[in-house]
Amino acid sequence: MLCALAAAVCFGVASVFQAVAARAAHAAEEGSGGSAVDPHLLISAARQWRYVLGLGLDTCGFALELVALRALPIYAVGAALAASLAVTAVTAARVLGTRLSAREWAAIAAVCGGLALLGLSAGSEGDSHGSAALRWSTLAAAVAILALGAASGPLPPRARAAVLGLGAGFGFGVVEVAVRLINDVTPSALFTNPALYALLLGGGAAFLLLTSALSRGSVTAATAGMVIGETVAPALVGVLALGDQTREGWTPAAVSGFTLAVLGALTLARFGEVSAAPPPKTPRAPEQARPDGARSPR
Repeated sequence: MLCALAAAVCFGVASVFQAVAARAAHAAEEGSGGSAVDPHLLISAARQWRYVLGLGLDTCGFALELVALRALPIYAVGAALAASLAVTAVTAARVLGTRLSAREWAAIAAVCGGLALLGLSAGSEGDSHGSAALRWSTLAAAVAILALGAASGPLPPRARAAVLGLGAGFGFGVVEVAVRLINDVTPSALFTNPALYALLLGGGAAFLLLTSALSRGSVTAATAGMVIGETVAPALVGVLALGDQTREGWTPAAVSGFTLAVLGALTLARFGEVSAAPPPKTPRAPEQARPDGARSPR
């Protein structure tokens, strides 16, 4: 669980840097077209040091996530990763001076309480490595995510952001499931396993869709969609197909903890993107009278 929480910290801090870079990239690319998913936007963002730093933190977070997924059920890891929004909110409050409402502080407390319940109730990961049908289905889901993003172009901005965010969440969920479907890392088995390509395609699609969603629509809608996509569906796959369980007698606590953590994360959805604090207001310069009776700035 410590690895999952450390991954959430990495992802939460990374989002602060990546969001500022994504907005700047969108401003630079503005007028280049109306496509919902724009690869040029990702390339432009990647040229900025903030985005590169964010990617470095994401890489550390992903490595920690891999370790967590090999020891914990998917539902516990997914809820912990959704808690990265709480990390982002606290970071924004301390570093950027963002004001948190009482409701948002309560949401942070709910996330922490939910994760505590999950930590106490989660059993070990299931011992199933999935069927061949599940591996191919995971790869098909990764391809469908890209198609979903491409099809969202004609939608209104808020709906498009929600669809792109949901698609990004599904992409991250594909990664979570695919990690569990890779049990043999010898070259002959690894490169013939559809789950490997599902992991690569799902992760790439998730980053592309999320970058587009954050820069072209409602941040709250995009992040809420992402939280739902990366927690609920993978958790169900883990329980129904991979044998994930709770400690004996702790199922109600696990369900309550998962619900609290996800609902708290949804409440903090506006922190899916954090922009720099607005500059302080400067006093207006006094006006100076002109001989003709008009007034002009000094």
